[in-house]
Amino acid sequence: MLAYSAGLRVSEIARLKISDIDSENMQIFVRQAKGQIDRYSILSETCLATLRDYWKAYRPSDWLFPVKIPGEPIRTRAIQDAFYKMRKKAGLSNKSSIHSLRHSFATHLLEEGVNIVYIQQLLGHARISTTTLYLHLAKVKILKVKSPLDSLDEN
Repeated sequence: MLAYSAGLRVSEIARLKISDIDSENMQIFVRQAKGQIDRYSILSETCLATLRDYWKAYRPSDWLFPVKIPGEPIRTRAIQDAFYKMRKKAGLSNKSSIHSLRHSFATHLLEEGVNIVYIQQLLGHARISTTTLYLHLAKVKILKVKSPLDSLDEN
């Protein structure tokens, strides 16, 4: 859910702390992500509700997804294994990975008309060229683009 709703990498999910979930501002603090850069991503209301249920059931104290070894976060492989089990249960293609959810996040934002620079920031890409790789996946509604000439008549 975090990979799709916030565009997080599996390593970023594994290293989330409870304090990184900012429900007041509806954002997730991603610390020391790829390139050792901190950033914020969005927090979905649906995801927040699920995280609250999870917290009530398991009461983690530091890491959002702790393991039995004190002070250690969950391993990325454990998250990937859980994804593979759910993928099989849902009958999805074996070609999909947990990273596919991150791609879907970006693609669906593009299809909704979100500015690619905002998507770049949410994904934590240093270069816009990395983010533009998602453009070929998006079904951009090019036929709904209005000519600027037609906007002149409205004024």
